[in-house]
Amino acid sequence: MDINALFTDEGLRAFTATVRDQHVRDAQQYGQIADIVRRRLEQTPIEGDRWMAKKLRAWKVSRQLRAMQKASGEAASKAEALYATYVNEVLALPERRAVAEAKKLERKNGRQAAVGAAVASSLNKTVTALNTPQEQAPGAVPQARPAEFVTPDNPWNQWPMAAGGERPTSTINDYFAKGEQG
Repeated sequence: MDINALFTDEGLRAFTATVRDQHVRDAQQYGQIADIVRRRLEQTPIEGDRWMAKKLRAWKVSRQLRAMQKASGEAASKAEALYATYVNEVLALPERRAVAEAKKLERKNGRQAAVGAAVASSLNKTVTALNTPQEQAPGAVPQARPAEFVTPDNPWNQWPMAAGGERPTSTINDYFAKGEQG
């Protein structure tokens, strides 16, 4: 047997079919032999047997052959499982990965398209809001009131400080007027 042939689809299929068929035939033979042994032992008395001794003895002996039949049937199903697992885990894996990658890319593109649409909608609302006619010159930034130069009313700016010229922290009132002056 060429071991490299086992790593191809056709080679493994042929191997598993051969092994499966052999185990199925063995299971059939074990079943037939179990029936023959049981029937023969049921009909063969041994001196000193009691009432059900022949049937019990026949059942005990044929039970071992039935276990062999069951094991061969399980081995045949395991041979099929070997092929199915190999196809699923080895041969079909690259195709499954390609499909998964394509789905992942599709989801990513869908998310990017949704984000792009949301950004475009937001920008459209912003442009629409900025292009609404207002009572200002074109290109001017809308303001609550006209800009004016404000001198702070803080007395700290009028006298120099002793010991290093430190100044207290500024507040908002240092930069903006305290109401309408006029």
